[in-house]
Amino acid sequence: MPEPGEHWDTVYATKSTGEVSWFQSEPATSLRLLGQSLSAPGSLIDVGAGDSTLVDFLLDAGWTDATILDVSVEALERVRNRLGGRSETVNFVAVDVRSWQPERTYDVWHDRAAFHFFVDASERDRYVEMATAAVVSGGVVVLGSFATDGPDRCSGLPTARYDADDLGRVFGARFILEHAEREAHTTSWGVVQAFTWVVLRRSVG
Repeated sequence: MPEPGEHWDTVYATKSTGEVSWFQSEPATSLRLLGQSLSAPGSLIDVGAGDSTLVDFLLDAGWTDATILDVSVEALERVRNRLGGRSETVNFVAVDVRSWQPERTYDVWHDRAAFHFFVDASERDRYVEMATAAVVSGGVVVLGSFATDGPDRCSGLPTARYDADDLGRVFGARFILEHAEREAHTTSWGVVQAFTWVVLRRSVG
């Protein structure tokens, strides 16, 4: 099996932006939940960002402290090229979140379609440990993952599937489940994928 970085670099090197199943021209659910969860733009890290346009919309909306993290250098380079001069205002982190050590904290941790690739309990525990270290007290995790009736594989990899209660239990030690909803995401080729979205508030203290 290739290393995660090699796998995802191959995906982004061989497929255009619109050819991947998770493509969205506008990340409407992410933007709405971010707007509902924070009273004003703050500091954000987008984990497993890929070449998502979320950062473009955040910059348009006045966010000035955005970090995008992904294991794929290819994906991050796409974003850098797309943003042009605006990329200078964005922090790019090329790393596997499971081996990452946060050097600062954020008001919000966003993840759409990365967490469900961590199928082992040890990987999930490590992910929650990183989110706990990186999110300020009172901050939020906004996370979208495959629902229990969503795909069990994606891009050749197995996935875990969750309902809101599952995610609340996974993060429950240091986060409070504040909001949950379902999303029916339609891929570019017309297949509907079920997602569970949650907003998890970091416990104070």
